[in-house]
Amino acid sequence: MQEPREHELTLPEAPDKPKVYKRDFWSAENLKFSKPHFRLQKAGRIVNKIAAGRECDLLDVGCGPAALRQVLQPNIHYFGVDIAIQEPAPNLLEADLLESPVSFDGRRFDIVVAQGFFEYTADCQEQKLTEIREILAPAGTFIATYVNFGHRDRELYWPYSNIRTQSDFRASLSRFFDIERSFPTSHNWRHSEPNRWFMRASQIRMQANLPVLSPLLAVEYFFICSPRPAAHNA
Repeated sequence: MQEPREHELTLPEAPDKPKVYKRDFWSAENLKFSKPHFRLQKAGRIVNKIAAGRECDLLDVGCGPAALRQVLQPNIHYFGVDIAIQEPAPNLLEADLLESPVSFDGRRFDIVVAQGFFEYTADCQEQKLTEIREILAPAGTFIATYVNFGHRDRELYWPYSNIRTQSDFRASLSRFFDIERSFPTSHNWRHSEPNRWFMRASQIRMQANLPVLSPLLAVEYFFICSPRPAAHNA
């Protein structure tokens, strides 16, 4: 699939070692996401369609309060890993993923989701992609999101530690996965999820790149991927 063209983008100068936030911060911050927001609802629709009613295991990387499980069909067996687990359970694992590998008791998963994760991985992005590929079943699906930092009204959430252009993120992702599809999570004049009902209703099913408009108005992008053999990683 052809990558949408980005308009000219100047990223802020990154410090030599970006600040990363630990459990004491995220244990409070991720409570803001305890209810399924727009992107998460759309991710749930995508996952349910990929699963197509079959029994499958899913790992939610950087799951926060595990809100994704609220919108998944019962045939999808949910597992989550995060630096700050709010309600301990056998299917939830607390781990600092910048210091520990992405894994869950040696399991392999049919679907792995990492939404709102890579913006916080500092200089560990490619290591995390490697680890995710290793736990994904050979015929599995990896669903990632990444913020469009080329948005016309770019907003930088201050805990971000890994700010890249879409083309840079895509190139990194392509080293480990075949990108089957990519499309905006939503379009909005402001760099935030749509909050008006008609904007949400019109975009919840939308999976299209709009020439000229998407690079400027896409809030984030979904990437639907399949694993590449390790030998292809150059």
